[in-house]
Amino acid sequence: MTQFSNPLARWNERFSTDDYLFGEKPNQYLADKTPLLQRGKALCIADGEGRNSVWLASQGYDVDAFDFSPIAIAKAKQLAAKHQVAVNFHCSDWQSFDWQANQYDTIAGIFFQFADPEARTEIFTKLNSALKPGGTLIIQGYGKDQMQYKTGGPGILENLYDEDLLLSAFKGYKVLDIKTYLEEVDEGPGHSGMSALVGYIGQKPNP
Repeated sequence: MTQFSNPLARWNERFSTDDYLFGEKPNQYLADKTPLLQRGKALCIADGEGRNSVWLASQGYDVDAFDFSPIAIAKAKQLAAKHQVAVNFHCSDWQSFDWQANQYDTIAGIFFQFADPEARTEIFTKLNSALKPGGTLIIQGYGKDQMQYKTGGPGILENLYDEDLLLSAFKGYKVLDIKTYLEEVDEGPGHSGMSALVGYIGQKPNP
């Protein structure tokens, strides 16, 4: 757990390279499943160096994104400029972000598994509140079997996902996709090699 004792310093150090820690291309699950997502205004949480928010902006979304690392945000802005898209970046942790109810048509949470179960429950509540009725939520993270692969992720079992966790967190949502699978991941040096993954897309019910 020592790696989480000063998470901002740790992530600033990890992002302090010329290369992009998780690559410049979007997460593969997000890219593959974008056609399932509600068009319009999107939010990318804990977006790091911007690969996923830049992707959604390139697909025509009006995108907000936040990360708590100023180094990551600076690199994200460079990536957006490279791809000639506009993203509204915020340097903020999840606790301080200006969450507003019924604000987004799509929310993307890709590999934000720094959150322990208590924090994760709070984050899930905020995601649900910020998503418009009829909006779509896409989450990808490492599954429980990732402990044996060690090719990325927090290395803490309780921070990992399974399908039951996501289904119970978003009860009442229409499940557009859910799967547990193994895949060779090539997303920069931060995510590289055979990985145990869980993907979920749910649609918030209309009142």
